[in-house]
Amino acid sequence: MFRLFGLFAGLAGVTDLGTGGLADESLRRCVVATRLARAVGSPEAEVRDVMAVSLLEHLGCTAYAWETASVWGDDVPVTRALLRSDGASATDLVTSVVPAVATATGRSRGSVAATMLRTMPRLARDAPVATCEVAAEAGRALGLSPTAVASLAHMTAMWNGRGVPRVDGERIPFPARAMHVAGVVAMFLDPDGPPGVARQLRRRRGGELDPRLVDVALAELPALVGGLDTTDPLDLVLDLEPDPVVRVDAARRLEVARVCGDLVDLKSPWLTGHSSAVADLAGTAAGVLGLDDPEELRMAGHLHDVGRVGLPGRIWDCPRPWTAAERDQIRLHPYYSERALLRVPELAGVAELVGAHHERCDGSGYHRGRRADQLPMAARVLATADALRLLVEPRPHRAGLGAGEATARLDAEVRAGRLDADAVAAVLSAAGGAGSPRRAGAAGLTPRQVEVLRLLCHGLSNREIAQRLVLSPRTVDRHVADIYERIGASSRAAAALFAMEHGLVGTLADDGPG
Repeated sequence: MFRLFGLFAGLAGVTDLGTGGLADESLRRCVVATRLARAVGSPEAEVRDVMAVSLLEHLGCTAYAWETASVWGDDVPVTRALLRSDGASATDLVTSVVPAVATATGRSRGSVAATMLRTMPRLARDAPVATCEVAAEAGRALGLSPTAVASLAHMTAMWNGRGVPRVDGERIPFPARAMHVAGVVAMFLDPDGPPGVARQLRRRRGGELDPRLVDVALAELPALVGGLDTTDPLDLVLDLEPDPVVRVDAARRLEVARVCGDLVDLKSPWLTGHSSAVADLAGTAAGVLGLDDPEELRMAGHLHDVGRVGLPGRIWDCPRPWTAAERDQIRLHPYYSERALLRVPELAGVAELVGAHHERCDGSGYHRGRRADQLPMAARVLATADALRLLVEPRPHRAGLGAGEATARLDAEVRAGRLDADAVAAVLSAAGGAGSPRRAGAAGLTPRQVEVLRLLCHGLSNREIAQRLVLSPRTVDRHVADIYERIGASSRAAAALFAMEHGLVGTLADDGPG
């Protein structure tokens, strides 16, 4: 068993990086929101919901990262600028977001303003919907309470009703309103101090933020932020959690790990389904080899890439081979994954495997450059499962390899001393020499709709899907609308999350005319 909020805290650290936040900003937000909830007399069950929602505020930020990066070249600085802005003020969009994005992207303010005029209507319409849908569905799958799930679905709502969804006042669940106020405190505390926080709260009072909670926050500000600059915020979070603390038992831990991995894979359509595929290969290969704990290896497969969220989308969506500088950035993601999981003592074994998933037996891997005698067989299996999936999955600059060519590549890695021969044999046995078998459609989807859903998940437009499947665009439009209705989604990201949860994701090579 492990502590659920400990895992949430680890994920929060990675999402802070992926949204341009300061170190432990999400943990500070959680501390402030929890203290605020108790200051207004919330019952302990509601306090627990406030904590969960505050830790997971940016859980759905992977949902629109790819679309944002496709416009700006990078999702992180744009996301940060928008998070810091007053969403209820059109003026703030011009005075704070435009200069911030211009500085981060190297564009002129005029160019940024022109791009925003062209793209902001779609961004304002689609990004909040995708973010809230993904966060709410993930909250449900993680076993959060109905109130917490509803609050995650209102992450981008505003007190004045101008956010998404279009509800106002106390129709917004309390945990979401508390999180909104605490988010402003945490975001502006370090750069601006308490006076700057007070200014931001006052200017947003009655617009973005619940005026009653703002008034309490202003009156109790010293108590709300006390100790944040002297005590590890993780310790504060764990101390504040109501009794009994929420623990994940053996029956639930794989499902929790799967949800986390699926969320990470939303960072780019090129990654959709990667983590679950690696987990399946590694877990099955562990059984082939008779390893002691196949489930731990399967968990590591689901969680091995959580650190990807901490890197900008332009890395994963790069349409050419990476430069040396970009490769240096990429070498950080196993480290980020490992550090996130090490915040949960019970997951130390999983963290060790995760941190080694790009190591190689000859010491040429990363991030530590370990050699074979420092790599347990489970780590070698995870590295091989990841390597195979990376070969067969397409990327922006290359097509995925077929089974035969991928097998030849792995054999060459064995001859070169980089991959373990037994691990490669077990992983290839697990793969069966071909892709994973297709599963039947869920939610009443037809085989054709499953094909459309697969391509939609991988970022193809309706027109591109029509060309690939030799259908008319109007037919694909009808299929997409029906898919959304059947699965209860209205965004590509939510559809991708559904497909991953139900095992419907393949590679782009799996679907073609027919």
